[in-house]
Amino acid sequence: MTVTENPRTYKYVGTRPVRHDGLDKVTGKARFAADLDMTGQLRAALVRSPHAHARIVSIDASKAEAMPGVKAVVTGADFADLDPTHPEFDMAVNLMARGEALYNGHVVAAVAAVTAAQAAAAAAAVEVDYEPLPAVLTIDEAIAKGAPIANTTNRTLFSGDAEPSNLASVNEFGRGDIEAGFEAADIIIEREFRTAAVHQGYIEPHACVADCGQDGKAVIWASSQGHFAVRSKTAAALGWSTDRIKVIPAEIGGGFGGKTTIYLEPVAVLLSQKAARPVKLVMSREEVLRATGPAPATKITAKIGATNDGEITTLQSTMYFDNGSTKGFSALTGAMSVASYKLPNLELHAIGTVTNTARSAAYRAPSAPQAAFAVETLIDELAQRLGVDPIDLRLQNAVVEGDATAMGMPHPKIGFVETLEAIKNSDHYNSPVPEGAGRGVATGFWFNIGEQSSATVNLNEDGTATVVTGSPDIGGSRASMALMAAEELGLAVDRITPIVADTESVGFTDITEGSRATFATGMAVVNACRELIEELKQRAATIKSADVERVEWVDGAAVIEGEDRLTIPEITAMAKNTGGPLTATASLNAAGAGPSFAVHVADVAVDEETGETTILRYTAAQDAGTAIHPSYVEGQIQGGSVQGIGWALNEEYIYDSNGVMENAGFLDYRMPVASDLPMIDAIIVEVPNPSHPYGVRGVGETGIVPPIPTLANAIAAATGVRMTSLPMSPPRLLAAITGGADG
Repeated sequence: MTVTENPRTYKYVGTRPVRHDGLDKVTGKARFAADLDMTGQLRAALVRSPHAHARIVSIDASKAEAMPGVKAVVTGADFADLDPTHPEFDMAVNLMARGEALYNGHVVAAVAAVTAAQAAAAAAAVEVDYEPLPAVLTIDEAIAKGAPIANTTNRTLFSGDAEPSNLASVNEFGRGDIEAGFEAADIIIEREFRTAAVHQGYIEPHACVADCGQDGKAVIWASSQGHFAVRSKTAAALGWSTDRIKVIPAEIGGGFGGKTTIYLEPVAVLLSQKAARPVKLVMSREEVLRATGPAPATKITAKIGATNDGEITTLQSTMYFDNGSTKGFSALTGAMSVASYKLPNLELHAIGTVTNTARSAAYRAPSAPQAAFAVETLIDELAQRLGVDPIDLRLQNAVVEGDATAMGMPHPKIGFVETLEAIKNSDHYNSPVPEGAGRGVATGFWFNIGEQSSATVNLNEDGTATVVTGSPDIGGSRASMALMAAEELGLAVDRITPIVADTESVGFTDITEGSRATFATGMAVVNACRELIEELKQRAATIKSADVERVEWVDGAAVIEGEDRLTIPEITAMAKNTGGPLTATASLNAAGAGPSFAVHVADVAVDEETGETTILRYTAAQDAGTAIHPSYVEGQIQGGSVQGIGWALNEEYIYDSNGVMENAGFLDYRMPVASDLPMIDAIIVEVPNPSHPYGVRGVGETGIVPPIPTLANAIAAATGVRMTSLPMSPPRLLAAITGGADG
């Protein structure tokens, strides 16, 4: 279902063609990084710390080096010695420890051998002498007075403090008068919320193949969200210039933010260089869960005030986000996501912590779901206390164009009100709540980003086109690029081939993150097409001996004064005689990424004997600006919803007292499967973003923000119990129900 503010008619944009990469993927022909096998290829294995925090006294690899099939061993001493102020220092130290192991599973050495079994055996034979150090495992431990330092190289971001600490970052945002806001309030609610670390859960583990040649240059095949970033980060870790590295993007089996950084590629390159043979390095599922970045655990206190007529007067919150073993920006983005309501008085303290756990990474709208859990729960409780409809309360306080974000900047044109109204007018919201069930509503926001993108559009001699970009396709961007090119050129979308090119075949392109690919790279494609159209008009004028000013471009053809028509195939057939190949390239640093809002509603039933929550019905509405390929937009909305549901009800990292993850496998790390879920009904709201030629807003991230509070609010309606800690698993929920207290 699509709700459009100002309906526009396009020929190709907004249609649902078969995806260009679909056949290869459903038949198993698509090649992922782990599928590549090269002549003479070696297999690699990693040596990981068994301690959560330890000084590395020595590493003796002599026994491993003497074992059958072993061709190379590397340790931290083989990597570039970056200064702690280097922007990639934390990344480099995370992929191979230097002096200290900072968490259980931290890599301390790597081995390459002829077979995977030989590499694993040799890795087990590497002797590492550790001196265990006190470990900091939780936010509370990190901020406790006199706590041991989890990472001595950490310096708190935004503080100017030169001494090591367990604070990763400190930010404060505010406006108005907090105390006056609370004095004006008739109702004040304050709660503390906690969430556990959770993983992105991509099906494909991290994998790469590296081949370092005699010339000192390396070729890397990798599954990532940005192969230009793989190149630059690998170069930084090795102390190389980027021209020594070529990265070829493999297909990617899910990322969700978790593949915006690197863990393997520099290790594989060094092993290949030492062995003079290609090296494949593939993580196991246990390694992925134990040692690649989860979304941060949080501790958030929030206090809200409102008048009896429903006006929110003030919001005050202190947010702790655990970044794991290094500093990061998770707390900052969490605070930035508090942007859905008119808050005349606002005070946010955003604090990141450092602990001896795996370094956190982005996960779909990074940090926004945790912040929304707190804010949207309080909003729901306000509506309950006031006796008003929870959507009406949100509509009363919803931000519109010009209202301030948490950062103080005004919102551009947005569709929050329209998205709230879409849910309010939905069949789901207007249906009776099933007997014994509870209904919950919550909203979510994500700001989206633009950044740098490049695109080249080539016309072939038969009039077909190739669209070449540098954005890995993690959510349908091939199809969206082809659709926008089809709309511009007037070519049928099946006559356009979208390609994700390597780092030597297309201009620089930033990571596919922040819901930017269709927005920013799509804008580059549109610009290249428009430049190409001008050249096509010139060629047509040359062929017809006419002034170019007399030529218009209409539905895939050059039209001269409304009479003579030259189609693209007719023009390309004569390209050799009119100036040569027809191609155009565009690069940009895109501005104007339109913020996105989502509103979800769910009906749940709770078994009060087991604590099990069953989702009976779930509907999600989201502003997409313009849905270039509606099926992909619906898929993004549904996928984000499902991941948020898993985060809400089941998923968590469980550590023992020594900092060892106890559920490092999909059997014990419980992600939702199809049988756990109802159909997620998706409503696409279209309030076009005026900064994009087709009105695009990124859609990949906002969908994960509302599910946690949506389900928490539904559970509260069903049971009378307010859950404030995640996950709301059966044991935890049952304890809250039987204990008669919020949990």
